[in-house]
Amino acid sequence: MANLADIGVSAAINLLSAVIFLIAFAILRLQPFNDRVYFPKWYLKGLRNSPTHSGFVTRFVNLDFRSYLRFLNWMPAALRMPEPELIEHAGLDSAVYLRIYLIGLKIFVPITCLAWAILVPVNWTNKTLSKANVTFSDIDLLSISNIPLGSDRFWTHIVMAYAFTFWTCFVLMKEYEKVANMRLNFLSSEKRRPDQFTVLVRNVPPDPDESVSELVEHFFMVNHPDQYLTHQVVYNANVLAKLVKKKKKMKNWFDYYQIKYSRNQSVKPTMKTGFLGLWGEKVDAIEYYTTELEKLSKEIAEERERVEKDPNSIMPAAFVSFKSRWGAAVCAQTQQSRNPTLWLTEWAPEPRDVYWQNLAIPYVSLTIRRLIMSVAFFFLTFFFMIPIAFVQSLASIEGIEKRASFLKPLIELKFIKSVIQGFLPGIALKIFLIFLPTILMIMSKFEGFSSLSSLERRSATRFYFFNIVNVFLGSIVTGTAFEQLNTFLKQSANDIPKTIGVAIPMKATFFITYIMVDGWAGIAAEVLMLKPLIMFHLKNWFLVKTEKDREEAMNPGSIGFNIGEPRIQFYFLLGLVYATVTPILLPFIIIFFGFAYVVFRHQIINVYNQEYESGAAFWPDVHGRIIIALLISQVLMIGLLSTKEAAQSTPFLIALPILTIWFYRFCKGRYEPAFVKNPLQEAMMKDTLERAREPNLNLKAYLQYAYEHPVFKSDEDDEDGDNISEKLETESIIVPTKRQSRRNTPVPSRVSGASSPNLSDVKEDLEA
Repeated sequence: MANLADIGVSAAINLLSAVIFLIAFAILRLQPFNDRVYFPKWYLKGLRNSPTHSGFVTRFVNLDFRSYLRFLNWMPAALRMPEPELIEHAGLDSAVYLRIYLIGLKIFVPITCLAWAILVPVNWTNKTLSKANVTFSDIDLLSISNIPLGSDRFWTHIVMAYAFTFWTCFVLMKEYEKVANMRLNFLSSEKRRPDQFTVLVRNVPPDPDESVSELVEHFFMVNHPDQYLTHQVVYNANVLAKLVKKKKKMKNWFDYYQIKYSRNQSVKPTMKTGFLGLWGEKVDAIEYYTTELEKLSKEIAEERERVEKDPNSIMPAAFVSFKSRWGAAVCAQTQQSRNPTLWLTEWAPEPRDVYWQNLAIPYVSLTIRRLIMSVAFFFLTFFFMIPIAFVQSLASIEGIEKRASFLKPLIELKFIKSVIQGFLPGIALKIFLIFLPTILMIMSKFEGFSSLSSLERRSATRFYFFNIVNVFLGSIVTGTAFEQLNTFLKQSANDIPKTIGVAIPMKATFFITYIMVDGWAGIAAEVLMLKPLIMFHLKNWFLVKTEKDREEAMNPGSIGFNIGEPRIQFYFLLGLVYATVTPILLPFIIIFFGFAYVVFRHQIINVYNQEYESGAAFWPDVHGRIIIALLISQVLMIGLLSTKEAAQSTPFLIALPILTIWFYRFCKGRYEPAFVKNPLQEAMMKDTLERAREPNLNLKAYLQYAYEHPVFKSDEDDEDGDNISEKLETESIIVPTKRQSRRNTPVPSRVSGASSPNLSDVKEDLEA
């Protein structure tokens, strides 16, 4: 079990690692050949060019030694950009993501001051642990474990639990209100986007007389006659997408060999047709790729024609666009038919947020897929506890001595022992969880979510619950079992619950080491970006053939909400649980939130390029997870005091979970609608302003192909711009339908364009 000396060694190692990472970053970011790695966002925006150089050395190395004296100027520079400008630069998602770190500071700085001023002295001025027959460290003397059984001092912890809960709820409510207003202001002031006018319609019922496209058009012209504008059916084009991707890769090689030949026309480039060009027949590279591209183009054309004509390739879903935001809001937020399982509508994600592969999954199979993944996640979570417990047992003095007894003389050295106890458990756990986010994302994709944002939110939710069960509860349970095993064997069964109650706070030492490894050194490694740096130069040297390749090699990626947000939430959980139990852990968490805020602000400004913009739709999840952490802390506090013979004071804690749940329901009813619905008043206001400012807007030309599958898009516009008055006309023209029961409908058709009998015939037919 780690003591203060072990924690000090771990802190020194992690601080030294963080300083080394920061110095390396400060030096590497100044070198010209790394500019595209550390400032890719500005290149993608077209606001930055490669540094100029006058010689071979200056092409790679920055010789301006004065710039090295300002190697930490990136920190104040990261904080200098105002939030409105940050939203304009990086989007609302990125700005609100940063606010999660600020919430951590707002919550835990006052809590830390209060806990250290009141709880630490109350805990320290006791001699309970020194008299008890349990294993403990110096740190545990500052925890609630050092309070004697049945002591009146537990009233202090109860009062502090109430104070911490009320303060946390107050901060959460103010922040929820702030973010909700930010979202509404962002949506009202944002430039025109296709998703503002479009809904995704799923589970379109089959009809023997009409195709899916005709059925969708007919349905919305009947039920939304004044607002329907256009639609785009969803195709199962996954095979076509693979062919297009293959052609893109082949075209890149073709361009490379053409450039190579243009530089030296005396020698024609050749290649081998075998695996990776290592063996096989030697052929003219340009002729080979020309032939292969022609074959592939023919394949693509045939597959595209098959997809467009084969009814089985058309999914019972469509993107339906309306003439106004108001019309889209009405459709997205209402039930469309008597059967609530048909004609399901939801807000369409923005085009770059659509995960096209999953749109080809039949809607009826989504429930089955999600059930399968729920069962799989259950087994993954609970069976993962076994290897985690095994790794945790190995990453300890006792575990190493038991399985590698020949190392005992070495690990008994004071410094080595401190390193093992204060550093090894945290790094072992972090390494063990490296591949978990990838596994969870694969599971989310299998479930069939239709947007990248929903995939990340789903994966983040599962990662969070995995952390609660395995990393938090699992570490406490397994750690308690291993460390207190000797005590358990020597005491009666009636005393075991008391020992567990004492032992749970003692696990704070493990979480302190984990925070330093993951939250200090890990965040410093984030800004260094060692893996992207190495990958960029490897690609640049061996794989980059064209300027397009260089842009792809420079791809900075995004924040990684599915990884970053559960990590933040885990620190909220640790802070709220241990605030009243072991307050010494709180300063380590504050350092994490402050340092991570600066680092990620820098990364968002200069590096990350968000793949989508959801308008902070993830915020209710963030709020809900902090509430869950608060509830867990309260329940654990009740359980802990129940083992401390504090029967008179414990019932006063029962009100806390009830009040917290009431607070959550209040916030959910008051603020969450801003994140799931678009107020009709706001939509109408924006529509009115847009019509006044752009009376000749060609909205149909803007929306008609916005949600066309990328593999179908051409480089040229398929439609000339027409006058908005022609596009938005709502005159009552009769439209024919192939349905035998109702031959005509009193609305215009944009598919057939033919005319039909008069309205009286239609009314008689409908009445019949």
